[in-house]
Amino acid sequence: METYTAMRHFADSWGLLGMTLFFVGVILFTFRPGGKKVADEIARIPLKED
Repeated sequence: METYTAMRHFADSWGLLGMTLFFVGVILFTFRPGGKKVADEIARIPLKED
């Protein structure tokens, strides 16, 4: 089996599934309960004085 064909077959099946699960995980992590407080704290880091 040619390398390109093998990589394309992987990307069409398991690669797409992996990217979809990663995307859903990032969305769930971002919108989890209590996430706003942490995001606000992280957003203020560049403005803090040492």
